Amino acid sequence: MTPTPFSLSADLVDALAALRPVQATNMGVPGHDHLWDDFSPAGVAKAEAMLRQWQQRVQSLPKQSDPWADLAAKVTLDWLGNELTAIEHFDHHTDLNNIASTFQNVRMAFDVMDTSTEAGWGNVASRLEAIGDALEGYRSTLAEGLAAGHLVAARQVRAAVVQARTHAGETSFFRALPARLEGSGVATAGLTARIAAAAPRACEAYAALGDWLERSYLPNAKEHDGVGRERYLREMRKFLGTTPNPEETYAWGWSEVRRIRAEMVALAKAIDPDKSLTEVMSLLRTDASRAAPDRETFLAAMSERQARALADLDGTHFDIPDAIRRLDVKAAPPGGALGAYYVAPTEDFSRPGTVWYALGGDGPFAYWDEVSTAYHEGFPGHHLQCGLQVWLSENLSRLHRLAYCYSGFAEGWALYVEQLMRELGYYDKPEYELGMLANQMMRACRVVIDIGSHVGLPIAADAPMHAGQPWTFERAVELMEAYGGMERAHAESEITRYLGWPAQAISYKVGQRAMLALREEFLAAGRGSLKEFHTRVLACGNVSLDLLRELVMA
Repeated sequence: MTPTPFSLSADLVDALAALRPVQATNMGVPGHDHLWDDFSPAGVAKAEAMLRQWQQRVQSLPKQSDPWADLAAKVTLDWLGNELTAIEHFDHHTDLNNIASTFQNVRMAFDVMDTSTEAGWGNVASRLEAIGDALEGYRSTLAEGLAAGHLVAARQVRAAVVQARTHAGETSFFRALPARLEGSGVATAGLTARIAAAAPRACEAYAALGDWLERSYLPNAKEHDGVGRERYLREMRKFLGTTPNPEETYAWGWSEVRRIRAEMVALAKAIDPDKSLTEVMSLLRTDASRAAPDRETFLAAMSERQARALADLDGTHFDIPDAIRRLDVKAAPPGGALGAYYVAPTEDFSRPGTVWYALGGDGPFAYWDEVSTAYHEGFPGHHLQCGLQVWLSENLSRLHRLAYCYSGFAEGWALYVEQLMRELGYYDKPEYELGMLANQMMRACRVVIDIGSHVGLPIAADAPMHAGQPWTFERAVELMEAYGGMERAHAESEITRYLGWPAQAISYKVGQRAMLALREEFLAAGRGSLKEFHTRVLACGNVSLDLLRELVMA
């Protein structure tokens, strides 16, 4: 049979699943959940060889006349190119940060594994038993980077050490696994013995990695957090699928900070005319009557709000297939960065899309700025966008549906949706609208902090604090506290994230900017209604921001 972009894409997913079992688990491709990736330098070399072979196979295809086949070929080549570019620039040598590196992904792999069947727990046991070897391979790659002078900033190393201590300590996710197995209803004597023996060894593996990072890596880590202009431009392309001018984007970010701040001040007066914005935000954070008393109440409230929005908006602003109507909302295990994140459904939808909340403390949990987060992470944000991408199997290739992702599209859509829900009247209390603005402000602050810190641009001359000064960690935290509405611990975690994950933080506002500009162009050109605009955008699947406009306006 003559290969096509669709057949090669499907085969590439199977090859990728075998090469990277952790990604297979996240994609929902069965058969690999008992295995780990080879995170060692030898594993990286094997991956590079395989990816180059696939690149040659796809490049040899003839030009496609069918637009969906042409899109499949473009997506596959773009994905392969991004993967190979990362290897060529030794990104695996600096694959360590506080939120989105192999260090976290190994632990998080267990979150989406099947724990409802005996076979699923057998896979958990197998991974626990081999986790030491997996982390040792990862350590050897970091050590190779250390020897080559490809260094991670000390701040990221320290954050990972703290997380390692959590994974090794008494509150470790791993130590809770024997009790979870016992409560699953599928425990056997053999599984019980395996999990009981392997869980402490997983703790020991993370402890050993944390010790090595602290004793051997940290003394040699670089102190400067920024990555510089050259690498930042490459990271912009990786996360956005476009490379906007950093200086222009930085200036626009400051204009957004000023605009949103003015809206927030006015809205705070509507909530309490006798209090300043800072005082109103403090009230909303601390008033128990405006908060959930515990995790269960908070998670139920967030789930119910999204379910109501789905019921209301189906057919009027979005067409929602039955397959993606279910959305789970869960509390994330301890040890990771604070915040919320979304995990997409498997391709057969046996595992539904899930919003995970990493909540600090035991409560109460304020609602004011979480309502827009619910729409962002769940419906009609990531869950609608990612769920449709998985569901659109007739037009989108398998690699496109399961593995291809630009943060600028995904986060741009989710942030666009936060604003859309304001336009549609879904912030039914002024405090929820203020919370949405606070979240928009946080993303605007991300633009100026991220670009300024990594590219080395000074704080704006008319900034509310430290005008004209260079960015530092403390100055970034201050801005996020004063303008981003964050408490100190959350602000510190966020700034650490931006410094360790360059250009990802700007993808929200820059992606939203692209979505809004495209919406204006689409409607002004008379191409269709607002619902039709949403349909066209989501039908593209996740694509680069450069390609998105081409597809929507075609």
